[in-house]
Amino acid sequence: MRAMVKGFAHDDSGATAIEYGLIAALIALVIIGGLTALGGENGGLWNFVKDEVIAALDGAGAGSGEGESSGD
Repeated sequence: MRAMVKGFAHDDSGATAIEYGLIAALIALVIIGGLTALGGENGGLWNFVKDEVIAALDGAGAGSGEGESSGD
């Protein structure tokens, strides 16, 4: 019984798995933190682009009938 307890105490294979698990968890936390921090800015950028495209399309649509020739 003592030999089994000593063998279990000196076994390091579980420690490696735990270390890899901790590294993976830290990487996941960094990714989640980065996405959370940049998410609002990214959404604001796309809202700005959307507003500019709508304004450009509204401006092009309002004057599209003027100055065109019929080709006659």
